[in-house]
Amino acid sequence: MPPPARIKPPALQPGATIGVVASASAIDRDHLDRGVAALSALGYRVKLSSHVLDRSGILAGDDRTRAAELAAFFADPGVDAIFAARGGYGCGRLLPMLDFAAIARSPKIFLGFSDVTFILNALVACAGMACFHGPMVAMDFARGLTSASLTHLRNILAGDPAPFDLPARRALRPGAAEGEVIGGCLSCVAAALGTPFAPPFDDAILFLEDTGEKAYRIDRMMVHLEQAGALARIKGLVFGAIRTVDGSETERRLIEEFVADRTARLPYPVLWGLEAGHGSENFTLPFGVRARLDAEQCTMTYLDRAVS
Repeated sequence: MPPPARIKPPALQPGATIGVVASASAIDRDHLDRGVAALSALGYRVKLSSHVLDRSGILAGDDRTRAAELAAFFADPGVDAIFAARGGYGCGRLLPMLDFAAIARSPKIFLGFSDVTFILNALVACAGMACFHGPMVAMDFARGLTSASLTHLRNILAGDPAPFDLPARRALRPGAAEGEVIGGCLSCVAAALGTPFAPPFDDAILFLEDTGEKAYRIDRMMVHLEQAGALARIKGLVFGAIRTVDGSETERRLIEEFVADRTARLPYPVLWGLEAGHGSENFTLPFGVRARLDAEQCTMTYLDRAVS
């Protein structure tokens, strides 16, 4: 059965207002200021959520406040798009507090990655809405995006009608397949299994990346996806950046060996090394939007626009 038609948020116009929310870990003010300055320099207006600099232990405030801030920005007609301030930890705690039917009635561009993976996949699965895996304000924008990554992001959010290709470094399994892109940070995808907020795996292209994980943990999470049946439900698999602990070359080789072994018998294309996620150019990937994996060309090609 084909997936339902996704709700696509309105395209981001010049001079639009971007709301910045902190749904995960506490925010460093200096990093936030630098990221906001970068957005302002691009010609956007920026509205910070009222509690963006709150702290509750390692989190950016208590769970109910963070959930309420996110819901309020979706409901606010003065906010045109919502960008996550940073990841870290905490987004999964908010999901039962969010009214996804209400969010679907006021769709907006929502952009983030890392721990924000929990919210991205829940928006696709529970709100039926396309969203965006990509740079965050107090992280990537604060450090500075490459010109290629920034141009790519702006074209996608503005609704550039042309299909676009993202190259991978190599193919682990042959073939070609089409499906809606879902996924994100592997540890978050694995943690969402068995919950109402898990990614909609059926007939999808699953994108995975991660950071700071030992090779055996990457393998354990891939085994979890396999034994839970998730890998049997998808049409294709593509890996982005997997940043090792302390940049260890030994761990990097072990991760690639584990992934190659874990995917060796999969009956669909598997690509390795897309420039998306931690420790990469972090090209923006629309989720809930159809793409084609082609192992011969070693590319993922988006087939539809992600915004209306």
